[in-house]
Amino acid sequence: MWECPDFFAVLPGNNSGLDLSAAIPKGAKHVLKMSLDNCDKYMVGVYDLKTDTFEPDTIPDDQRLWARIDYGNYYASKSFFDSKRDRRIIWGWIKEKDNSSDDVAKGWSGIHAIPRTIWLDSNSKQLLQWPVEEIESLRRNEVSHHDIELEKGDLFEIKDIDNSQADVEVYFELVALDTAENFDPSWLLDIENHCREVDASVQSDVGPFGLIVLATDNMEEHTTVHFRVYKSQQKYMILMCSDLRRSSLRPEVDKPAYGGFFEFDLEKEKKISLRTLVDRSAVESFGGGGRVCITGRVYPVALVDGGTRMYVFNNGTSTVKVPQLKAWSMRKAQVNVKKG
Repeated sequence: MWECPDFFAVLPGNNSGLDLSAAIPKGAKHVLKMSLDNCDKYMVGVYDLKTDTFEPDTIPDDQRLWARIDYGNYYASKSFFDSKRDRRIIWGWIKEKDNSSDDVAKGWSGIHAIPRTIWLDSNSKQLLQWPVEEIESLRRNEVSHHDIELEKGDLFEIKDIDNSQADVEVYFELVALDTAENFDPSWLLDIENHCREVDASVQSDVGPFGLIVLATDNMEEHTTVHFRVYKSQQKYMILMCSDLRRSSLRPEVDKPAYGGFFEFDLEKEKKISLRTLVDRSAVESFGGGGRVCITGRVYPVALVDGGTRMYVFNNGTSTVKVPQLKAWSMRKAQVNVKKG
């Protein structure tokens, strides 16, 4: 069953939003978004105002291949046009992953994800998303590192920030790509299973590399957000995983491994970006400039009993460079309530 449908116009390669109450410019595409199969999916196509019909550019026969807004715990999203800043914003719901008795005890269930700006890439195939710029006003205590080299098995700790409420932006530059493994299209049918099979402990020539967040000293609890690079016919396919299976010592908590693929021209782009926002039980990650977004709920015992750590890591045989890493502690947001 389809739920929470959304329908809006976008201009390819333009991150400005379009107001649906105004005339839609020539060359615009339309997006049909729907909630089904416990996730939010979408199609890009052409809307004919005269016949009131929408024709998707492509419709894969297998619904598992339909594009997703988010490859993690993200559902029932809705978008709106922000006329003040000329952008389209999407806002989604993050469900709980513990149990109903915990919901009753705390008196609420589920949270909103961070609002995102959403737009269409220049090739009209993929939606891109990025946290709204207002989130940056919550940053404090910036930590910056440059020109880090990560050899096989290396961990580099990100210190001097509040690891339980943090915003991290990191760029990864790959030294060698010739030895990347070949991409198998069948992996697209069950990406979560592939992330379980090739988790952060499974070495390859190019990956895994990425972030470890909310980690205890002994790594009994930790969440990894990481990449793995595969050769495709023309470009490269990047696997992004958010693995929550060791995020908590609590046995009753649901701890999946999420994942998504995105096509990437590494010869041209050179670097793969990752931005991860941690807000205690919420971990939202944006890979490749927002090409893949993965949201997770985690329940580390360490958040109650003590502190946590954060690292960038490489467990592939090829060296990975980090030309730039920035991290911030995050203040609590001030909710503005109109009085009267």
